Amino acid sequence: MVAFVWLMLVAYAGLILPASSQEDNNKNIFILAGQSNMSGRGGVNNGTWDGVVPPQCQPNPAILRLSSELNWVEASEPLHKDIDVNATCGVGPGMVFANTVLDNKNSSMSIGGVVGLVPCAIGGTKISEWARGTYLYNQLVNRASAALQDGGGSIQAVLWYQGESDTVNPDDAALYKGRLERFFMDLRADLQSPLLPIIQVALASGQGPYIEKVREAQLGIDLANVKCVDAKGLQLEPDHLHLTTQAQVQLGEMLANAFLQTLPTPTSCLDI
Repeated sequence: MVAFVWLMLVAYAGLILPASSQEDNNKNIFILAGQSNMSGRGGVNNGTWDGVVPPQCQPNPAILRLSSELNWVEASEPLHKDIDVNATCGVGPGMVFANTVLDNKNSSMSIGGVVGLVPCAIGGTKISEWARGTYLYNQLVNRASAALQDGGGSIQAVLWYQGESDTVNPDDAALYKGRLERFFMDLRADLQSPLLPIIQVALASGQGPYIEKVREAQLGIDLANVKCVDAKGLQLEPDHLHLTTQAQVQLGEMLANAFLQTLPTPTSCLDI
């Protein structure tokens, strides 16, 4: 009885997973990395988040988040609130992505178990700050490794949205493609998953005049299992840099659809 009461108190505090999740050996882990539009600024104006959470972003007991303290907790917006701590976080694409993947009804493209999101995005960061050996790179790899420590799942994909900070300097824009390819290859090597799916986002905006140069690099990546979804044309906040809440909903659905297309189609009895 004492143990039951203790478990109820801890669960109420949001410190442990639902029992079914703790026992589940099919946790589908997704790394969310990049800069502010992955971290989420939907609904943020003048440093304040409006607190609006669309239906597509609502919490789900089957969606977990790896906290800054490396604990699995039930996910809710803003996903990066304890990761991207030097800015005000709002709605990003992660919760929409997870809900869309779980809600997918196509039996040829579905996953079982729970979704585990690993937020790693930090606003205002250049691709050079994500190179192997940097603080951000090491933190990403360490958090990814921590997500696997309980032995209850596998990393299914990396969701990557970054590049706005590389549109300011012409040299950064010119070197972007090579740096991005190297980052993807290094990350796959260090996660010991050479064909790990990576879903990247082509820029909708930028901080400087070289947006198209960076977009060209992103759209031109030709690595196996690297897919690109294009955010160009999605609605921006009044700062003309960050996606609105509704745009983040659209992006999350785009990312989910791109990921689902990477899943193998089950072989039917007729194909044997």
